[in-house]
Amino acid sequence: MRILPDNEIIKKLKCPICGSAMLMDENTGASLFCGGGRKHCYDFSASGYVNLMPPGHSASGDGKAAVRARRDFLSKGYYKPAADALADILSERLPRGAFVIDAGCGEGYYTSAVAERGFITAGVDISKFAADAAAKRAAVSGVGNNSLFAVGSVFGLPLFDGSADAVTNIFAPCAEDEFCRVLKDCGILAVVYAGPEHLWGLKEAIYDTAKENDGRADMPKNMRLLEERRVRFDITVEGNADILALFSMTPYYWRTSPSDSEKLSGLERLDTAVDMMIAVYVKE
Repeated sequence: MRILPDNEIIKKLKCPICGSAMLMDENTGASLFCGGGRKHCYDFSASGYVNLMPPGHSASGDGKAAVRARRDFLSKGYYKPAADALADILSERLPRGAFVIDAGCGEGYYTSAVAERGFITAGVDISKFAADAAAKRAAVSGVGNNSLFAVGSVFGLPLFDGSADAVTNIFAPCAEDEFCRVLKDCGILAVVYAGPEHLWGLKEAIYDTAKENDGRADMPKNMRLLEERRVRFDITVEGNADILALFSMTPYYWRTSPSDSEKLSGLERLDTAVDMMIAVYVKE
C-alpha cells in the first residue's frame, strides 16, 4: 500500500510549470495540484513517487537495470558506514525534523538513512526508475511518511526558495546556484565524492596500473567550507553478480575497454577500499 508523505513536505513543493504552491487531493491522496489559474495536476505513482519534471524536459538518467543493480548491491550493507557517516554529520549540525533535500538521490539508499534519523526528506532524481525504487525503499524502511520522491533535475529543483535546512549531493552533479536557492540562510550542503583510494581493489582488478582519484571539479565556489570528513573502510564483495553490480555503479563502467572489463568475468571475491570524502558547506 502506498504511503502518503507528510503535508509539511507538500507545502515546500512548487509547480514546475507556473511556480505556484502545491496541494494534495484530499479526497483520494492520489495526486498533487497547484493553486495557479490552471491547476496543473501531478499524479502519484503506485509506489509513491511523483513526476515533477517540467514539460519539454525529457526525464532520462539511469535505466531500470542500472537502478536494480545499485539497489541490490547497496541493500546488502556494503556502504553502510558511509551512509551512517553522512547521517552523523547532519545529526551533529541540524535538529530532528529539519528538512533535507537529496539532490540526485538515485535509488534512495542515503535518503532513507537520513530519514531514519528523524529528518524530513525529499529526494529528486532525473530517472523515473530511481525515483520509483527510492519510494519503495522508503516505504519498506518505515520512513515513507517523512519522505517524498520526485522525478526532476538537480538544476531545477521543484521546491521553493529557502525551503531546505540542508541539501545532500552524493555522486551527482553539484548545482551550487540551485542548491543555494533552495537553502535557507545558514543552511548546509553536504557533497559526497570519491576519495583518493576509492575502490582501489576494483581498479587493481581491471587496470594494469591503478591511479588515485583527483577529486571533483564542480565543488562549490561561493559557499564557505565548514569541514571535510574522510570515510575510509574496507569491504569484501562476494559473488560475481555483486562485483559486476559494483562495477556498473562507477564511471569506470563506461570508460573501460571491453578487454579490461572482461577481467572481472568469473571473479568471485573482491577486496577493496571504500574511500569517500564528505565536504560540508554553509550558505552565508
